[in-house]
Amino acid sequence: MKFMAMCSSGLGSSFMVQMNIEKALRSIGVEGIDVDHTDLGSASPADADMFFVGRDLKNSVSNFQNVQILNSIIDQDELTERVKDACDQLGVPHTS
Repeated sequence: MKFMAMCSSGLGSSFMVQMNIEKALRSIGVEGIDVDHTDLGSASPADADMFFVGRDLKNSVSNFQNVQILNSIIDQDELTERVKDACDQLGVPHTS
C-alpha cells in the first residue's frame, strides 16, 4: 500500500507532508505503508492508493479517486485525522 503527498513542484511542501504522514502513521500504530512525494505533473492515479494535497490544489486532482484534501499542510492534528480517514477508507486497521 502506498500514500503519496503532492504539491505543485514536488519539493518542499510535499516532502514535509510526506514526513508528517509517516509521523501520523507511527502515532496511530500503522506499519507497512510506503509514503512518497511528487509534483502534480508527474503523478498518475495509479501511483498510489491514497493521495494527500493542500486545498489549493483540490481542482487539480479531480481525476484522482482517493484523495485527502488538507486545509492546512502544517497542521499535524488535521493530517493525522486525514491519515486515519485514509486508513479507514482503505481498510487499514489502526490503534486510534
